[in-house]
Amino acid sequence: MGEEKKVIGIDIGGTKVHIGLVQHGKVIKEVRLSTSANAPKEQILDEIVDGVAQVLTPDVEGIGIGVPGLVDEEQGIVHNVQNIPSWREVNLRGHLEEYFRIPVFVTNDANAFAAGEKIYGKGKAYNNIAGITLGTGFGTGIIIDNSLYSGKFSSAGEFGGIPYLDQTLEDYCSGKFFLNKYGIPGAKVQKLAEEGDQRALDILNEYGHHLGNGIKIILYAISPEAIILGGSVCSCFPYFKGAMENSIASFPFKPVTDQLVIKCSSIGNSAILGAAALFKMRNIKEPAGDKVFA
Repeated sequence: MGEEKKVIGIDIGGTKVHIGLVQHGKVIKEVRLSTSANAPKEQILDEIVDGVAQVLTPDVEGIGIGVPGLVDEEQGIVHNVQNIPSWREVNLRGHLEEYFRIPVFVTNDANAFAAGEKIYGKGKAYNNIAGITLGTGFGTGIIIDNSLYSGKFSSAGEFGGIPYLDQTLEDYCSGKFFLNKYGIPGAKVQKLAEEGDQRALDILNEYGHHLGNGIKIILYAISPEAIILGGSVCSCFPYFKGAMENSIASFPFKPVTDQLVIKCSSIGNSAILGAAALFKMRNIKEPAGDKVFA
């Protein structure tokens, strides 16, 4: 195996920042920081710089970042990051490139997940995939012809906001469903299902039905070859898989569903590897000489 260049992946959340040094699809050094969510934006930037410095080595070729918010990818400016009030408009790319003198790419966290599955995970074999994160929200990243398609402000694939029944897809296809409809956290539903509790099994079947409907909307929109599921709700997959597949079976274009593959992610450190994969996918397209770090 050749000596692959190292990349730093950064996952920025409202409660933590996870930074990892990635090589050959593995996180070889990492640091986790508590996010000073209510601090001024400059303080949070300084904390991220300090964290990167802890894992940086001279042979790092660049940095990839996933954030829970809107991103102007061309400028590297993040907008309205969830749970960080001061991050309304932050030139994250410019700040880190100026400090470290290496290229930086930024997108939202769902796009980073899809990139990670394409480069390092179960999406490798497919040209067109959707990566869906099922957690506190319902986020989708889109790979078309082996490239990440993120649209303006990295907001392509926000299927969770589509109206569905009396609310949105996210309300029925994420962890919100268990809390909002039944008042039970998803982890508790899973534990009860594992114990054979019939009510929990019925709840997960209902969830699978709604998720199948959400997937049909994605099939109408982008018709991927594969859908890779990630996020905390994925741990319940065996319990909702059948109902999900039954729901998808009503999709009218049988050649689309006959070739469709749906898998759960098996990547550890998926957020870090996704951010690193973002750099690899975007950096290939950066024309030589487009940036100068003197």
